[in-house]
This record gives sequence, C-alpha cells and structure tokens, in this order.
Amino acid sequence: MRPVTVTPIEGWNPEQYERFHAERRKPFDDLLALCAPVPQGRVADLGCGTGSLTVELHRHMQAAETVGIDSSASMLARAHADHGDVAGLSFARGDIATWLGGGFDLVFANASLHWVDDHLNLLARMRTALCAGGQLAFQVPSNYRHPSHVLAQQVANEAPFIDALEDDPPPDRGRFVLSPEIYADLLYELGARQQVVRMEVYGHELSSTGDVVEWVMGTLLTPYRTRLSPELFAAFVERYRERLLEELGEREPYFYGFRRILCWARFP
Repeated sequence: MRPVTVTPIEGWNPEQYERFHAERRKPFDDLLALCAPVPQGRVADLGCGTGSLTVELHRHMQAAETVGIDSSASMLARAHADHGDVAGLSFARGDIATWLGGGFDLVFANASLHWVDDHLNLLARMRTALCAGGQLAFQVPSNYRHPSHVLAQQVANEAPFIDALEDDPPPDRGRFVLSPEIYADLLYELGARQQVVRMEVYGHELSSTGDVVEWVMGTLLTPYRTRLSPELFAAFVERYRERLLEELGEREPYFYGFRRILCWARFP
C-alpha cells in the first residue's frame, strides 16, 4: 500500500469512515448480491469513497471497466493510493447531483444518493446512463428519525452553533429520501420491468452508546465539520455526545438498529 497524506478539513475523513468498515459492508454485500455479473461490461460506482468496496464491485461484476466517482478529494486520494493499480479500475472526481454518463451496464450507488436532493431527476439521469439491458442498483439510509440523527439537527439550532451557521444549518437529509413504494413506482415509470425494492434493518452491536458518535462522525456530521471552525466543531461534537447519552443512556454494548432501503432494477 502506498502512503497517502490527506487533509480531511473538507468534511470527509477516510480513517473515520473506515472505522466501521465491517458494519458498513453488509448492506453493500446485500445490494451486490442483487446484481447480475456483466462480463467485460462497464460499471459506474457513484459515491465510491475510499474505493475499498469499488474493487469488490469491479471483481464481482467481472467488468472490463469500472469507474468510481466521488466529490471528496481526500476519499479519492485514498482510493488512488490503495487501488490505483487495479486493472480496469479508475477513479474520478465528480458530483452525483450533476453526473452524466453513458454506455454503462450497471450504475451502482451504495449509501451515497441521500446527499442529493431531487431523487426523481437523479434516477432519470442514472437511467439514461445505461445501455440496453442495463442495471441500476442503489442503497440509501432511512434512519433519519433515530435520535442519532434528530439530535444533530437540534444541537445545530442551539447557540453558538446556529449563529456560526448563519441560521442555515445543514438540511435534514431524510427529507429527500423517498419511501420504498415510491422508489418502486419511479423505477417502473422509468421503464424497469424487473426490480427488487426492500427495507432492511441492520443491527449493529457497538461497544457502547458513545460509539454512535464515532459512527456519525464519519458520515452525518461531515457537513458540520466543513462549515464550523475546528474549535467550534469540537464543541458541537461534545454537545451532541452529551445530548445523545442523555437520550439513549450509557450502555455497553449498544444495539444500533439502522434502516436502509435497497433497490435494484433491470431495464430492457
């Protein structure tokens, strides 16, 4: 493995995200199991992160070419350093909200689409990137009513954080995640005649309630790290930890039930 130096002030921290690699991998494996291999085909992985799962996607799909797309420079630096020499695998910086592609046999997105606001137009663009017989597969978190998510919004609206955020805290991403039945309807309207859409609850046994803070530090809290000074972000995390322990109690271990929606479709 080649060494890589990153500055995660942009919000995304590869090391923090990978702390729960095993737990985050299970929904990826379940989504991947829904996909039919595309020998010598082309695959796009939207929101590839560090690329550790993109490599597995590339090999499982038997693709000739797989491109990982991500908006984070630090995540892509890690992906290039760790997997840049894998034949047929490449990584590029891009924004899923505006991404356009074409000629892919599979467009895959694992735990990334919830960062985009308009899922109707997003899925339509992903559909146009597919060649005949192509597949679309994505998995989105649906855990936004859990205290781990609700309390982040509440703390953001407390002083001094709301002042530093200029009365405009990062939006509740749960507003943009649709219900399973709506995703099924959208996929049908886009032309899918084969599809699987399901809600799954992934149970994670964390060492303690406090580990929930470490979990969300790698994902949910990244917009706050981006917009707050390092000192104020540290204060935000401590206030969030305090509120979370008040709400959930100090338990060892802590069972963290996490809801996710998995969708797969094939188009004629």
